Formats: sequence, structure tokens, C-alpha cells
Amino acid sequence: MPRLDSSTGQARAIVADKREAILRSAIKVFAQKGYFNSKVADIAKEAGIADGTVYLYFKSKDEILHSIFDRAMEEFIAEGKREIAQIETADGRLRRIAQLHLEKLGADRDLAIVFQVELRGSTKFMEEFSGGGFAEYLDIIRRTIADGQKAEIFRHDLKPITAAKILYGALDEMVTNWILSKRKYPLAPMADEVLKIFFGGIMKK
Repeated sequence: MPRLDSSTGQARAIVADKREAILRSAIKVFAQKGYFNSKVADIAKEAGIADGTVYLYFKSKDEILHSIFDRAMEEFIAEGKREIAQIETADGRLRRIAQLHLEKLGADRDLAIVFQVELRGSTKFMEEFSGGGFAEYLDIIRRTIADGQKAEIFRHDLKPITAAKILYGALDEMVTNWILSKRKYPLAPMADEVLKIFFGGIMKK
């Protein structure tokens, strides 16, 4: 195996740190100003770098938005897979998925605003983001529901993909309500409220 030169490793670390700083700054700017009202110059200013430096790492503002979504979904799916791998029952896995969904977005309000509002700013964006990481996430929920049907926990007269979309939609609505609410409250506990209703409809009697 070829050895990694220390200077090469340091250079990669610098690039990764700079990209991270730009993405974090973009999340804050997009959440505060809105994606369409934001400029690359705003992101650069927030990150404390020159405008041209942003273009060394990203071709456009669109690419920055894509990178925010891709990175967040990749991290969430990886963590979710690790956690649910340790849970034997399908209902237990669904419970943890729902909890993680609200825990992650509830811990980062700016990211939640970007996900709930800015990514839905146009039909073009919604079409682009409906594939990739989102499709994989929805499929994890679908397969978990199908596993529960095989284990005779969940009703067989429900289509797993439809049930998965219903669960995702309910969690999604909780996040949107949390963002828009003038009341300050923790988001994560709402997972249990959603699951009371969801399990009431999906569980075998």
C-alpha cells in the first residue's frame, strides 16, 4: 500500500475544513436570507473568506445547496443504519428512525429551515432532491415496514411504500410546524406523538 505523504494529508485536511466552513456559512445565510435572495458574496463574508475562494471549492450556489443536502443525508443515513442494525424488531427500528429524524433537525434549526423551506423553493430542486439520498432514506423505512409485515407485526393490507411516505410526511410536518411556531419547544419528543398514531394504524390487532 502506498504511503500517504504528510503534506498531502495536511492539504486534504485543509480542503475538507474549508469546504465545511463554506457549507456551514451557506446554511446560516440560506436560513436567514433565503436561497434565492442570497449571493455567493454573502456566504464568503459569513465564512470570512474572499468571494473567489468559494469558487475554488464549488462551481455555483446551486452546487453548494446540493452539497448541503447530499452531506446531511449521507451522514444521517450512515448513522441511522448503524443504530437500527442493533435493533431486532421492526417497530423498534421505525421508532429509532423517527427519533433520529427529529433529533437531527431539532438540533440544527438553520439546517431544518434549509431542508423544509429552501430545498422546496422550486419544482426543479424538488425533482432533483427526490432521488439520491432521499430515495435511499425512504427505502430504508419501506424495507423496515416490509420486515414488520413478514414478522406478522404489521398489517399485510398496507403497501410498504405508501406507509413509508405517510410516516415521512408526518415527521416532515412536525419539523415544518416547529420552524414556523412562535412557541419554543423541543422537536425530538414529537416522534413519540407521531408514532402513537402511526402504529395505531399499522399494527396488527
